[in-house]
Amino acid sequence: MPRKTDIKSKVNKLRSFFRKENRLPGYTEMMVVLDYKSKNAVHGLLTKLADLGYIRKTGHKIAPTGKLTGAIRLLGTVQAGFPSPAEEELVDVLNLDEFLVSRPNATFMLTVSGDSMMDAGIHPGDIVLVEKGCAPVSGDIVVAQVDGEWTMKYYVKDQETIRLEPANKKYSPIVPRHSLVIGGVVRSLVRKYS
Repeated sequence: MPRKTDIKSKVNKLRSFFRKENRLPGYTEMMVVLDYKSKNAVHGLLTKLADLGYIRKTGHKIAPTGKLTGAIRLLGTVQAGFPSPAEEELVDVLNLDEFLVSRPNATFMLTVSGDSMMDAGIHPGDIVLVEKGCAPVSGDIVVAQVDGEWTMKYYVKDQETIRLEPANKKYSPIVPRHSLVIGGVVRSLVRKYS
């Protein structure tokens, strides 16, 4: 009689490998990680994991789903105004990387210092996700090098000039004198409360 596979244990081993290496192991690596003696056993497990929604298989390629990588459950909505009755209902499973980042290879994170963007809701200690390689449009928040100094401000372009506007009345707009290099457009913000 064949042994029953401990799916939870195998998923935890693959999840641990993924978090450490930021990729799934290859078949030979899986033999070691999962304590299997053959690639056929690995293939059988991968078929089960695909059926259970932990991975996607396309030909000989496999990709993890949010269920494997440890995505967070999205349970519904919450009223930010007046209280309303709420029921916990699993709406979806959400991977924050996929939710916040549309172009991973073109995205980087920066920790915010300074208070010039406070009125835009960007506070010191926040982390911004910045997408490089895209042209900003007027009103975008950008990370830019102005005359050799880096800053984060609103990008404002009118018929005559380009200027960088703060979101705090204590600061004045910046008009580049010599050079302006756009490092990227701010796409998301992460704030940790504790």
